[in-house]
Amino acid sequence: MQTLVGWHVEMEFQEEGDRTRAAAMVRLGDGTEIRGHGNAQRHRSDPEQLRVGEEISGARALMDIASQLLQKAHVEIDEASGKTSHPLR
Repeated sequence: MQTLVGWHVEMEFQEEGDRTRAAAMVRLGDGTEIRGHGNAQRHRSDPEQLRVGEEISGARALMDIASQLLQKAHVEIDEASGKTSHPLR
């Protein structure tokens, strides 16, 4: 039997001078929302490329979410098995 599941991801960026901040949110199939944040700062000698700051801060926000998802899965494995599992990486 095949099951189709979808997650919804939202990403917003705020740019101030040489800094870019990203806020990401993923909504899981069970309605759980996980939020992550990431930052990037352009070096003063680098050319202004807003897209690069978005890519870096966005990637860091998604890495934050990925870490939280791994922790959530680890807790759920422990709860279902009644045992302490090895941490997921």
